[in-house]
Amino acid sequence: MHPLIFREILSVTMILFAIIDILGAIPIIIEMRQRVGHIQSEKASIAVLVLMVGFLFGGEELLSIIGLDVSSFAIAGSLVIFIIAMEMILGVRFFKDEVASSASIVPLAFPLIAGAGTMTTLLSLKTQYQTSDILVGIVVNTLFVYLVLKNVQWLEKLLGKTGLNILRKAFGIILLAIAIKLFRSNTHL
Repeated sequence: MHPLIFREILSVTMILFAIIDILGAIPIIIEMRQRVGHIQSEKASIAVLVLMVGFLFGGEELLSIIGLDVSSFAIAGSLVIFIIAMEMILGVRFFKDEVASSASIVPLAFPLIAGAGTMTTLLSLKTQYQTSDILVGIVVNTLFVYLVLKNVQWLEKLLGKTGLNILRKAFGIILLAIAIKLFRSNTHL
């Protein structure tokens, strides 16, 4: 096993943090909590962790079954990440999310937190970073997701609507740069 590299862990953590966008999801989480009552933060966080780790290790095999390679998936993922970034920056919704009657695992853990963009990003990250560093990034992000879910009402008051919008746009620009980097590195442009 390779030694953990702090710089890679930090990069992976920030990339996943931007794509998960748990802070930007606070208004959606508040709306879900109002509709369904209590959201089980522990249950949702464990589901997120299991989904991400499972896809990190089993995603390539799943792709090979359907005849795709990681580079092709990474290029497709870079386009999805690009669109998500544009949503965040422009405030326009391209992807429509449905809100179900129960919210701890579906739609909170999947697809809101660990959705297609996150899964795509995980496989894309495997082309550039060590698996051990990605695992640490997943764990750090899962802990952060848990803390946000536990304290979502307090964070809403602290940041305010303007603060949440600024944060969302800043992470949108970071995601845009990540999408371009993934596209370039997997197309060798």
